[in-house]
Amino acid sequence: MHASSRPGDRLTAWVIYAILIVTAIIVIYPIYWIVLGAMNPGSSLFRTSILPTGLTLDHFRELFSETDYLLWYRNTLFVAVMNMILSTVLVVTAAYAFSQFRFPGRKQTLMAMLVLQMFPSFMGMIAIYILLLQLNLLDNLWGLIFVYAGGSIPYGAWLVKGYFDAQPRSLVEAAKIDGASNFTIFRKVMMPLSVPIITFVAVNNFIGPWMDFIFARLVLRSSSKYTLAIGLFNMVTGRSNTDFTKFAAGALLVAIPIALLFLFLQRYIIEGLKAGANKG
Repeated sequence: MHASSRPGDRLTAWVIYAILIVTAIIVIYPIYWIVLGAMNPGSSLFRTSILPTGLTLDHFRELFSETDYLLWYRNTLFVAVMNMILSTVLVVTAAYAFSQFRFPGRKQTLMAMLVLQMFPSFMGMIAIYILLLQLNLLDNLWGLIFVYAGGSIPYGAWLVKGYFDAQPRSLVEAAKIDGASNFTIFRKVMMPLSVPIITFVAVNNFIGPWMDFIFARLVLRSSSKYTLAIGLFNMVTGRSNTDFTKFAAGALLVAIPIALLFLFLQRYIIEGLKAGANKG
């Protein structure tokens, strides 16, 4: 019986390998073309061939010398890092409050946050624009940060709350018996136990602003405040803007921070994903 099952096992293994190979090709192929486009002479991607005859780094040099790419990069990095810090603090504290305390309106607020997740965030663009206009935060990087931070609370708080709910209540009760305050319990008991989910939330709150175009385009007006998404978009829009190879070089550099985050925080991100799936 064991011998007769081997052909079926081999077939299953071959199918799995075939699916993995096809998936790898689908993922790697666009990246390969972006790399070739960034190093392709000229300004057109149509001249790029799968086996290039000549490569150049001129587009990277032009990107730094002829455009405000470094300024866009700095603006985007500032927005992403500040949003990651502010959003993570707001999400974790809100989740702890909803998980550990009982107060009037708690269930209604949680339900409202759940309902808000069903609607795309850009549906509130007009309201956000008017609010930022009244607060004098249009064309301001902090205004963009506040938009991102506020929008991250409903989903993030639900996710982290589920993780907090799954932690043993005996730890919290033992800390209270020892005289620990709520802040001490939060800082010394819950936070060390929640590193994977907090890391997952922090990385998500970094990636969102780093890749976003819609809200950045809505809030920011001055070229000195542009983020990478707006700056690169302007490179390839309009009749006179045809720097597709320079755009490819800029897009290639955009991926570096996200790749480094996933490389160094991969273990925590995977644990956070499993925690959100199993403990929420």
